[in-house]
Amino acid sequence: MHVSTFSCPAVVSECAAAGLTDDLARRDIRSIDAMRHARVAPAVTVATSQVQCGDGNDKLSVLPASTTGSLSSIITTSVASSEPDRGDHRDGGVGGGGDDDDNNVVATSGGKCLGGGGPGGHGGLGEIKQEKWWETTLQISIPFFIAGIGTIGAGIILGRVEHWKVFAHVTELFILVPALLGLKGNLDMCLASRLSTQANLGNMTGYREIVHMIVGNIALVQVQATVAAFIVSVFAIGVGAAMNGRFLFDHAMLLTASSMFTATSSCFVLDFVLVAVILLSNKLKMNPDNLATPLAASIGDVVSISLLSFIASLLFEHLDTHLWITFVVVTCYFILLPFWVFLVIRNKYTRPVLTTGWVPVLSALFISGLGGLVLDTAVGIFNGFVVFQPIINGIGGNLVSVQASKISTMLHQSSIFGIVPPHAKIFEAPWKALFKGVPYAKTARILILMSIPGQVLFIYVADYIHMSESTIGAPFVLSYLLVSLIQIMLLLYIAHVIIHAMWKWKIDPDNSAIPYLTALGDLLGSSLLALAFLFIQSIGHPYGGPMVDPAGVTAMPNSSFIAADGDAGNNFGIY
Repeated sequence: MHVSTFSCPAVVSECAAAGLTDDLARRDIRSIDAMRHARVAPAVTVATSQVQCGDGNDKLSVLPASTTGSLSSIITTSVASSEPDRGDHRDGGVGGGGDDDDNNVVATSGGKCLGGGGPGGHGGLGEIKQEKWWETTLQISIPFFIAGIGTIGAGIILGRVEHWKVFAHVTELFILVPALLGLKGNLDMCLASRLSTQANLGNMTGYREIVHMIVGNIALVQVQATVAAFIVSVFAIGVGAAMNGRFLFDHAMLLTASSMFTATSSCFVLDFVLVAVILLSNKLKMNPDNLATPLAASIGDVVSISLLSFIASLLFEHLDTHLWITFVVVTCYFILLPFWVFLVIRNKYTRPVLTTGWVPVLSALFISGLGGLVLDTAVGIFNGFVVFQPIINGIGGNLVSVQASKISTMLHQSSIFGIVPPHAKIFEAPWKALFKGVPYAKTARILILMSIPGQVLFIYVADYIHMSESTIGAPFVLSYLLVSLIQIMLLLYIAHVIIHAMWKWKIDPDNSAIPYLTALGDLLGSSLLALAFLFIQSIGHPYGGPMVDPAGVTAMPNSSFIAADGDAGNNFGIY
């Protein structure tokens, strides 16, 4: 076991500059030395301004000079971190337990932080892998563009199914779509973030522990999906009844059964895909934070919209004669619920999350529900809105989930739970948080720059597929790019604030941050996109609007589907 070394006089001088006595500083350092000679390597965080620690190993992050806090607070962190980690307060029920005997991290605030530690901890401070910018870009871009295909597919499918009979008669489905997609994304991305953190901490090594961790997390997602899908269906039913002035019991049962079937089925299938991605990326020495969360966000959008459209159409076809089927579907999921709860309670990794993970998920549902109200209103006003709404929401959610997962992992690796590290603060200047100033700004820059060509590519492809020809012009592209950049930068800055605030308040961001961020992404994306459509309509360039030919005849542009009334086409989308 290698134990990193550092220059004691330099640390003492820094302590004196911070107002600490030499005796106190030397006593802290002597206690660390004593533990080192006793071959006990606690998780230690020492902040210096010019000290180079370690043996030249470049696996630890180089952190910039501290802009907050004093050295005394960091020495306090050092002393506090000498206590063994009990594994019950760090990872919100998903982190590994055990102690930090093989894990010694020395993080400096002004110089290099190089030495330290074993090959990964078990629930404590681990090694911080310093990624090169091109590695981060390459690892993020591949799943980003794959997920972009998913968002395009989701938009195209939603653009087609909006004319199905079931969507024409049960308009509450439009309220259900953003909330259901947000719910699925929240649950899957939280799972991806939790498992990615564990992979980066080195806890996903033993076969039995990996299986135990995976089974517990999948059971947890099923519990959350069942309960939250029921609640979001009740929300859609209530809002729909208030807006339409009537309540139909058969439509309510259709919405409930469709919501629960879509959420639980899509999460169950996609969770295994995510686990495979995380294990494979960990085996190939790639950062799962860069890969798993974008795939979790958008590949599932296509699956979820397809499942929702299929099951809703199938149930609607037989609603008058076989209403009992909806009762059977809902009852089966509630019967399965105690089984999933039993698995979660018996699993040490997920037991605490069962009681603490509900507030962010349910809060996010209502935020996404507001986005659903925007979608339900905009569908009747703007032609083609449903094609681009999943794209702007999906890409915004993808990018901010990557940033949230990486910030959370770095906090787990470099700081003590409840103590904001010295290289960042909760309310940072936007320029520092997004472009240059904090360690996470590099990733934020990459994400913002990557979104520009990605958004342009995706909207052109979606437009061509939807309209069978390219119809968008400069006003639409510029308006769309402006609102998408506003959305992404707002989300990235909000992510910086709430993740550090949660860390300060001892709330695990792996379990709580992503639901709020993706829900805000849905609300911001839908609202800003509606403003963009309103703007281009006000200047006389509406998307897919009527065109006047030289003979004075008004005609609509070509479309790849037959615009239908309530009875056109059958329920399964033959168009």
